[in-house]
Amino acid sequence: MKDRKHKVRYKLKKVSKRNRLSVFKSNNHMYAQLIDDTKGVTLASASSLEKTIRDKNLSRKEVAEFVGKSIAKKIKSKGIESVTFDRGKYKYHGLIKILAEAARVEGLNF
Repeated sequence: MKDRKHKVRYKLKKVSKRNRLSVFKSNNHMYAQLIDDTKGVTLASASSLEKTIRDKNLSRKEVAEFVGKSIAKKIKSKGIESVTFDRGKYKYHGLIKILAEAARVEGLNF
């Protein structure tokens, strides 16, 4: 395996058949999407580019929390309770951890 991203994703797909909550962050924005790997379809997505988040003047930590809560609400509205958390190439700390904990607070299990 080449890097952390491939290692993390390989382990997730090997162990779990649940839908995958994938997180990506750039220098300016955060993105989260729920992916059904069996069909190869995105079921729900949230990002810091959405108008509801962009209009507010928030810090990066507040944006991460808002994106986590937003994606959790969208997933719960589709009737999905538990997912696997794909942190990608990022360590589980900082903004990634804040996003994950915000999603857990909204009732998402992973």
